[in-house]
Amino acid sequence: MSWISVWGLAARPRTLPAAAAPVLVGTALAVSDGVWQSGAFLFCLVFALLVQIGTNYANDYFDFIKGADFAGRLGPARATAEGFVRPNVMRRAAFTAFGLAFLAGLPLIAFGGWWLLPIGVICILCGLAYTAGPWPLAYTGLGDVFVFVFFGVVAVTVTYYVHTGVVTGAAFTVSIPVGALITNVLVVNNLRDRRTDGLAGKKTLAVRFGESFSLAEYIGLLVLAFGAVAVLGATRPGWVVLLPLTLIPWAILLLRRFLSADSGPDYNAVLSETAIFALAFSLSLSLALLLS
Repeated sequence: MSWISVWGLAARPRTLPAAAAPVLVGTALAVSDGVWQSGAFLFCLVFALLVQIGTNYANDYFDFIKGADFAGRLGPARATAEGFVRPNVMRRAAFTAFGLAFLAGLPLIAFGGWWLLPIGVICILCGLAYTAGPWPLAYTGLGDVFVFVFFGVVAVTVTYYVHTGVVTGAAFTVSIPVGALITNVLVVNNLRDRRTDGLAGKKTLAVRFGESFSLAEYIGLLVLAFGAVAVLGATRPGWVVLLPLTLIPWAILLLRRFLSADSGPDYNAVLSETAIFALAFSLSLSLALLLS
């Protein structure tokens, strides 16, 4: 493999829309409320993408070191586990990406004030702590909470704040479906890997509570996402904000596929479609906000 292919693989490009989605939704709500700052959007987007890449590189390194990733795993190949990148090189790449994220986030202080500096640092540290440190979030069952909070509530509301200077109830409401559906990507991933994660001491919720819990969590997060849109439609003028509800038939079909999955390839297919669904939902929500 070429070095471009190797680092592209390690960056996990299919996860990058999850980083972009909350920035798009938060910005769309700001535009809907009559505010738009192109610089704020650009720096938020670059910061989010670099934090995601840094987190992916860190996961590639630490999951290999801890034995959770190995050659021939059920999921996509990992660069360190497959021997494409030496562990120390991957570790340096992770810290480089986080450093670039920090630099990309500094201009946001001009839009939202100095209090954004500790928020950005916390985001970076949590990205690192997802698989690193004595109590890594992914290994203690807190990964789902981390994803919901930081990919949903924090990312959307902070993006909205950077544009407008305030945080509203609507900003919090639209952050819920974004966080819920991105968390569902992790739910599928963890259910697929529950056996090998258990052997490696990675106590995800799927490992702790089993398949039935993961299926119930997936369903609950889908209901939460559509319920938040219904609440938004009841509190915000313009029926167009209900546009994401047209995706309910797709959600039902996706759920049926998840319930019937029983092999690695099945879970990989559902995981990919769940990620696409989360992006499509976020785009439809963004469009609805713009049209409203």
